[in-house]
Amino acid sequence: MEQLIIPEQDIVNALCVYISRKKQVKLEEVEIELMYDDDYGFSAESHVGGRKQVLITANIIEALRLWLDEFLNRDPYAGINLVLDDEKGIIAVVQ
Repeated sequence: MEQLIIPEQDIVNALCVYISRKKQVKLEEVEIELMYDDDYGFSAESHVGGRKQVLITANIIEALRLWLDEFLNRDPYAGINLVLDDEKGIIAVVQ
């Protein structure tokens, strides 16, 4: 089966959709910053209305499952791995 690579910008977009639905706000009100730490792995910060929320890897995967299902019409339960790429930044590899 072919691999699908989800670029960093699409991961940010997926998280924006995810947070906007959870917080019931407009997409334009959501800001996302992806992060990687050697000790803690992948995470993200969302900023909505002056409030910050830290998202863990499981939240990012959940957002990507939503993105796969609704925007890419792919199996949302496929294997998703987050990868720190030297050139592309944080990407997701979908099996």
